[in-house]
Amino acid sequence: MSRAPRPGRLALGDIARLGAVGLRSRPLRVFLSALGIAIGIGAMVAVVGISTSSRAELDRTLDRLGTNLLTVMPGRTVSGEDAKLPAEATAMVGRIGPVESVAATGQVKGYVYRNDHVPIGQTGSISVLAAHQDLPETVGATMYTGSWLTPATRAYPAVVLGSRAATRLDIVTPGVRVWLAGRWFSVVGVLDPVPLAPELDSAALIGWESAQTYAGFDGHPTTVYARATESQVAAVRAVLGATANPRAPNEVAVSRPSDALAAKQATDDALTALLLGLGAVALLVGGVGVANTMVISVLERRTEIGLRRSLGATRGHIRVQFLTESLILAGIGGGGGIVLGVLATGGYALTQGWPTVVPAWATAGGLGATVLIGALAGLYPALRASRMAPAHALAGS
Repeated sequence: MSRAPRPGRLALGDIARLGAVGLRSRPLRVFLSALGIAIGIGAMVAVVGISTSSRAELDRTLDRLGTNLLTVMPGRTVSGEDAKLPAEATAMVGRIGPVESVAATGQVKGYVYRNDHVPIGQTGSISVLAAHQDLPETVGATMYTGSWLTPATRAYPAVVLGSRAATRLDIVTPGVRVWLAGRWFSVVGVLDPVPLAPELDSAALIGWESAQTYAGFDGHPTTVYARATESQVAAVRAVLGATANPRAPNEVAVSRPSDALAAKQATDDALTALLLGLGAVALLVGGVGVANTMVISVLERRTEIGLRRSLGATRGHIRVQFLTESLILAGIGGGGGIVLGVLATGGYALTQGWPTVVPAWATAGGLGATVLIGALAGLYPALRASRMAPAHALAGS
């Protein structure tokens, strides 16, 4: 008695060709289905990449500016009123052993205007601050144009504008005059943005002696910036309040600007989680599109299925064919999505001046999601196709 021949096995190349044949016959439908996958994967890769690039830029900024800057500001008295730092606070903080440099700014009761014809009250939210000469070195500020206050200019009506203040006053170069505290001051420089002291960006800074002479400044600092030895930051922070105001250390607020940047990054992380959720929804919609395409493909190709079964193809062959087709379709979308995500990350990082960083796990996760979606979307259509009897499939054509 002769044994029935065993069904042949399909090689991997044959399986791939069979899966690709069905896709080539419906290019527009394939494109639209793959587009849904691409949008979902691209959104998720871009969100992760932009978030990681932002974090890399933050790390680069902190490496450049340091995390050892501390600020001292007056708090509240026990009666709820605004406290004041002693006029000697800056000098006392500078006597702390691990403090490498110290500088201060003081709030001046006055406003700055582009000229003396601007109505009072239209200040553009620009504050006027008295500043010590070594402020830029302490806070890590750099000049966009012009120069910082020098021993020759700090005692005279000269002013340095923060980056936002210069924009609001429409000043791009030094050499012009502004109306400050009721008299003309000459602009000698404009600062770059100061990441660790953003309050300086919207300020007009004049010399400490100039503020006392021309603007009625009382000499009390409102913010003291102290740069401490990196390994001693915690110890310095613990004694800053009592050192700056020995009579009322509870009326002193001590902070670390790098902590504020880290808090901002935490806020960005929360937004990233939300955007990832939206990307997952887009991915789900793309998976439904793939499943819909494969179900319709099975219904349209019953004749092909019946003919192949009549010629000896097993149910396993049919399952593998349609499952492979679904995986290829999802793979096209996933690959396109990864490319889109990387390009979006690179483009955004380039406009912001950030390093472009796309984690390997993000691209690997995108590929893994693609495979999972392709398998799930193609499982039911593949099973349905394999269960079709040859006679029934040919009769339904």
